[in-house]
Amino acid sequence: MDEKSLWKTVLAELQLTLTPGSYQTLFAKSKLVAREKTSVTIGLANSQIKNMVTERYYSLLKEIVDRITKGPQKLIFVVNHTVEPEKQSAGPLFEVLDEEQEKEEHVEKILQDLHLRSDFTFENFAVSGSNQLAFAAASAVTKNPGSAYNPLYLWGGVGVGKTHLMQAVAISLLHKDSKTKIIYATSEEFTNEITMSIRNKNTDRFKNKYRNAQALLIDDIQFIAGKDTTQEEFFHTFNTVQREGGQVILTSDKPPHEIGGLEDRIRSRFEGGLVVDIQPPDLELRAAILLIKAKQKGIELPPGLAQQIAQETESARKLEGFLVKLINSVRDGGAELNQDLVRELLGKKALSGTTSRIEPKAALQAVCNYYSIKVADLKGSKRKREIARPRQVLMWVLRNECNLTLEEIGLFLGGRDHSTVIHGVEKISQMYDSSEIIKKDVLGIKQRMYG
Repeated sequence: MDEKSLWKTVLAELQLTLTPGSYQTLFAKSKLVAREKTSVTIGLANSQIKNMVTERYYSLLKEIVDRITKGPQKLIFVVNHTVEPEKQSAGPLFEVLDEEQEKEEHVEKILQDLHLRSDFTFENFAVSGSNQLAFAAASAVTKNPGSAYNPLYLWGGVGVGKTHLMQAVAISLLHKDSKTKIIYATSEEFTNEITMSIRNKNTDRFKNKYRNAQALLIDDIQFIAGKDTTQEEFFHTFNTVQREGGQVILTSDKPPHEIGGLEDRIRSRFEGGLVVDIQPPDLELRAAILLIKAKQKGIELPPGLAQQIAQETESARKLEGFLVKLINSVRDGGAELNQDLVRELLGKKALSGTTSRIEPKAALQAVCNYYSIKVADLKGSKRKREIARPRQVLMWVLRNECNLTLEEIGLFLGGRDHSTVIHGVEKISQMYDSSEIIKKDVLGIKQRMYG
């Protein structure tokens, strides 16, 4: 990789990691001055920025550079006067960055508490004819929540971006005002909370939580069908939130009129807003999704390779799984990112349904043996960390090594909702890139599976 490509890749990853204010102030005008075998010299705008990068961002920058160059590098910082003369005083610069960083960290903490993915933003959403209306409607909601398209009902198949758009609205609202009260839950979580509140005789707490929301986001709303108590409580919650000016956003795998077992009064509420169908992504959109996901993971994927992968992979969710395998082959296996590697991995993917396929029971046993836990615990309802994390790893293995669908994984693990499976698979996919512990666990499990 030449110097220009190296620094372009480093900056792309920094832009995804840092706040916009921090990136623009510290790195937007930085340059790669020189690259030796074991060192990289970076030019920064002035001495104040040089001091801040050295003190606060050295470890982050070194981790990115080492990973991209595939080897330990010594970072050398210099003041590059050709970039920008030194004009700023240390005081205001530090104050602005501190304020920006504190705000960003506060929002990030809220996102974690709400179980929202920080990368599910409008900027990271690829738009084409199949989802343009949904994107426009979600964007309009952020400008006038509670009035524009209330409720907003997004429906479509697995992996078309429903949850991404819904969470993008929440993230946008929080960046505008971090005090906005947002509630995000799957219909399964909503139902479980109702059940527990009735059992514990604290329904007032449940009502206060949901009915005071300024933005109520419910994923996979179709699963409240046939559940009388859940529908009763949701009906009143919906009415209260809407009456008080709050925004309601719902996702489903089918339009309201096709959901059997749904009360007419609730179906009427759904159809009273904007119902938007999101179609499966076409070839161009799948390629765009790949390019965005690759950039998020710090990889410059050539457009030609993205097209090649997109032609062979129709599911948007499978695209991400393939991208993880591709990146692992490059970063961990030392392979060169080219057409031959993509063709080889696509070939393995095509053979994955043959006799070499690992049976789900074998994967289950391998995970249980590795973590020394019981099958009943893994398939049961316990949510302790020592059980929940191995269960998510198993979901990832069942998805990527056994090629099970989300529904098949849910059934195999005791009838879990597919949104829970999605969360588990995506969680491990994210951690695989950043956590050596998870990477070690997955490799250990694979060794047990494949001998």
